[in-house]
Amino acid sequence: MNISSSFGETCAKSLINYHNELNASFNIHIYNNNHIYKDKVIFVMGATGTGKSKLSIDIANHIPAEIINCDKIQVYKGLNTLTNKVTQEESQGIRHHLLGFIDDPNADYNVTHFRNDAILAIESIIEQNKHPIIVGGSNSFIESLINGDSYFMSRYECCFLWVDVNLPVLDRFVSKRVDQMVESGLVDEVREIFDPEGDYTRGIRRAIGVPELDRFLRAEKDGFVDKGALDILLKIAIDEIKVNTYNLACRQVNKIRKMKDFWGWDLHHIDATDAFLKDKTEERNEAWERLVVRPSVLCVRDFLRATRSSGMQSKSKAPSTTVIKEVVSSMATVPAVI
Repeated sequence: MNISSSFGETCAKSLINYHNELNASFNIHIYNNNHIYKDKVIFVMGATGTGKSKLSIDIANHIPAEIINCDKIQVYKGLNTLTNKVTQEESQGIRHHLLGFIDDPNADYNVTHFRNDAILAIESIIEQNKHPIIVGGSNSFIESLINGDSYFMSRYECCFLWVDVNLPVLDRFVSKRVDQMVESGLVDEVREIFDPEGDYTRGIRRAIGVPELDRFLRAEKDGFVDKGALDILLKIAIDEIKVNTYNLACRQVNKIRKMKDFWGWDLHHIDATDAFLKDKTEERNEAWERLVVRPSVLCVRDFLRATRSSGMQSKSKAPSTTVIKEVVSSMATVPAVI
């Protein structure tokens, strides 16, 4: 009888150990109340120019986190100004993954590559007891990871932050930003990679700003056009960059709305328009902190505190969008560091 009891205890302990190891390997945690917990991933979404990268860094300064780039052009090395990559100073010491790590400018980096690389980065971050923040405007990459990868779907729970700016306001901001990029050396960057035989449908040359400068750079290279004509070609190219960037922003917003409606994602909509309307730097920073950072951090902290996983949301679930702006006024007294 004692032998049977000892054997039973040994078997039970072995099963428990196996069960725990299996759950750990799958990033799924089982607790005493039989609730299932998943590791958590934060997504910062939005159109180009809305401040996604800035917000992700601001959030990472409030929680232990690292950032995973989800911009299909920023994965390539080079064109730092044109692609608006975060600088070392702007990163504030927060580690960024999948940013400027592909050497071959002609490489075809697709959704499958991103899914594989993103999952490896997520697991690496979680192993350090930090939280992954995925940020970028390549919504097809996000959609493929969340709803096209069974491994991710079964192991992770998501929080979606959608930072948004009124499109006419964003249009004016994007136009100014392009002018600033030109002053910071955008044309010189593109000139360095210019290839008359280059393929503008592959790799980093797909970036807005590269195809648009083709006629100007060809004329400049040929040397048969006077300075006045070159100046006109350059102005045309810059105007095209502004228009195409705004059109990209419109497509990105439409894609986010479609994903929300189709998949039923619970998007926390953060309206940053008022911050963009401020002319003075001090006022703009204050508005950004109050209207964007604080409610976003509150949302993320609530998400991380939640104990029971609700699982992935499917197409059959009614779509919902939490509009953060509606509750901002009640958060005015929340301290900057939460």
